[in-house]
Amino acid sequence: MQAPGVVIPIRTILPGDGLEMVADAYGDPAAPPVCFFHGGGQSRRSWAGSARRVAQAGYYGLTFDLRGHGDSGWAADGDYLLEAYGRDVESIVQAFDRPIALVGASRGGQSALVGGSRHPDLVRLIMLADVAPFMVDDGVDDIRGFFRASDSGFASLEDAADALHAHLGQPRLPDVSGLAKSMREADGRLFWHWDPRTTAPEFLHPPSEGEALIAAARRARSPIVLVKAELSEIVSNDSVRQFRALAPQLEVEIAHGVGHMFTGDRNDAFADRLLHHLARHLPL
Repeated sequence: MQAPGVVIPIRTILPGDGLEMVADAYGDPAAPPVCFFHGGGQSRRSWAGSARRVAQAGYYGLTFDLRGHGDSGWAADGDYLLEAYGRDVESIVQAFDRPIALVGASRGGQSALVGGSRHPDLVRLIMLADVAPFMVDDGVDDIRGFFRASDSGFASLEDAADALHAHLGQPRLPDVSGLAKSMREADGRLFWHWDPRTTAPEFLHPPSEGEALIAAARRARSPIVLVKAELSEIVSNDSVRQFRALAPQLEVEIAHGVGHMFTGDRNDAFADRLLHHLARHLPL
């Protein structure tokens, strides 16, 4: 029996652009949908806390695995350019065909901006966790380093936890057992649960990515909220200024004392900010 106030997710499948997008769905399917998209290399579980919170508040929260990640489909044609991720988001928006909010961190935020900007009639809010059209390239090097360190797999969960700590600045996990659900085993090694092609050099921030983000920011008419990490290695104050020049409706909030991957696997605090903006732009 489900305890009062506890929201148990239901595995759900929605169409992406030529592949299936798997989500954990929280709350009433008839309620206003709030869709969450994780960062590169993460999974839908990274947004579980926030999705559960919005469901408890009366929304329908869905946390998606991006293409090539977790249980969602792998691109048969190997397309992991940002525009492909954006088309997946666009397909999800169209599948609901009613007012919706999009929330994303890092790669998921980029995808939400690209796909959501094409449907201002349906997308009432795009909320981004530390991502913008113009990024500090030196900061991206740490993310590239994490993917390179992951290419050959890991001998143990401890080694995988070390890579997260060393390259992404996440606190070293005292208990690594929770990483098992995000990994797969092959040839006696542990690999993150993503298509290895997603981390190919041609997909890690190519010039077309910046062009897609700039175009998306220019055409966006929906309200956009950027939660910038105070210690971000990716989004600078100049990034924010350039973003606002493209999208004058941009609102910016600061997450104090944290770096780029501040949502991590514990993002309950982010939900407080989100619920405030949902009340304004997608009221129940």
